[in-house]
Amino acid sequence: MFDVAIIGAGVIGASIARELSKYQLSTILIEAENDVSMGSSKANSAIIHGGYAESHSKVKGRFCYKGRVQFSKLDKELNFGYKENGSFVIAFEEENLPKLEELKANGELNGLTDLSILTKDEIIKLEPNINPEVKYALYCKGAGICSPYEFVIALTENAIHNGVELKLNTEVTSIKEIDSKYFEITSKDENKIYARYIVNAAGLHGAKVANMLGDKSFEIYPRSGEYMVFKRGYGELVKQVIFQMPSKLGKGILVTPTYHNNLLIGPDALNEPVVDLNTHVERLAKIFKLALNSIPSLDVNNFIRSFSGVRAVSSTDDFIIRASEVNPRFIFATGIQSPGLTSSPAIAQEVVCLLKENGLELKENKNFDPYRKPIIPDPSKKVWAEGIEIKKYVDLPKGDPDRFVCRCEQVSESTINEALNRNIPITSVDAIKRRTRAGMGLCQGTFCRSRVFEYLKDKVQDRADINTDIQDKHLSRVSKSELLNYMKNN
Repeated sequence: MFDVAIIGAGVIGASIARELSKYQLSTILIEAENDVSMGSSKANSAIIHGGYAESHSKVKGRFCYKGRVQFSKLDKELNFGYKENGSFVIAFEEENLPKLEELKANGELNGLTDLSILTKDEIIKLEPNINPEVKYALYCKGAGICSPYEFVIALTENAIHNGVELKLNTEVTSIKEIDSKYFEITSKDENKIYARYIVNAAGLHGAKVANMLGDKSFEIYPRSGEYMVFKRGYGELVKQVIFQMPSKLGKGILVTPTYHNNLLIGPDALNEPVVDLNTHVERLAKIFKLALNSIPSLDVNNFIRSFSGVRAVSSTDDFIIRASEVNPRFIFATGIQSPGLTSSPAIAQEVVCLLKENGLELKENKNFDPYRKPIIPDPSKKVWAEGIEIKKYVDLPKGDPDRFVCRCEQVSESTINEALNRNIPITSVDAIKRRTRAGMGLCQGTFCRSRVFEYLKDKVQDRADINTDIQDKHLSRVSKSELLNYMKNN
């Protein structure tokens, strides 16, 4: 019997699990997939938003800044990769200045103290490659970027370290209350988990999980957004996160460096009846064309990969963070779209408060350890091998900790082994990729995938548990040649 069962191991579920590990509780984190961060949490803009874009009248408007200001401390504790580099919302027309002023006023209502409106010369001084036609920008000094899937992995590792149990490959199929005291959670494999409280952090499946206990107070709809990733080093083209004027569907096409110094552009926004994680050449070409309005010198020849993320849009058009009206021990943390990543620390704290308000006794865990060591080093401090040196490290024999398993990202055997010896079971090549960056370089795993698999095969005792399938093998991803050919002819 657990005190709390959390359904969904994305950034919200993982944040809640870690927050609950600060107390003397038995907590289980349940995930349908074979790893954590397998939904929206790994396929997003990776932006730690300022907190000015969401209306103060909405839950997400009140939680964004509260979450944002916690990231520096969290990164010092968890070493997942975070950088405070600031953001611009740019405008090219004089009539857009009042809109920027409205965003600034809304941000200040949300608690922000680091907003200013810059003029053309001030903008270009901070961002030399920006479109010289720019007139104004709303500048948020404290906005930033992070590695989102590494954040979820770090949160979960630390939660497990502090006593939380993780159950992967466990798709919840039914929930029923027993004797008005606890819940029986049944998974697809017919196993049962018992808990006094449930937190529904199931993302796109949030409404489905709510319906299992008879709560039909909201729906969740998928909204897809496609992105383009450019090669490592190209992130130096811009310094800040650059947004265009937001619309009803989102914050517009952004251009941003990533924490690991790639360049990222996107997303578009398309409401769809079903989840679609494919990418489409016409959508990517439009994204690139729109991004040129921000940074005219963007070169599509540096493009290496596309991906699609799906946001969980609620019928309330807001975060749903409350106790269910059907049962107050059934807590919702769902309908979390942007700025969910940024808001996640504050959402976790609010969920703990809701659990307490509804009868969960909280006693401090005096043995709580907030620290988690990194798997990979700070990229700004990494010394890269060059020329013939690369071949020397690639050709080292297996068993040498300095051997380059991944040539493009120069990932060593010692880093692969470090990832494999953590407390989250790893059974796929993609899981290693998310922890080490092996396969994220120019060749996108063509060189290293088989090498990575050899280490995975050695580590996983039960070979039947190894997921040899590449996560997006069955997805249609637009290639560089396909995109270039389309743009040439359209």
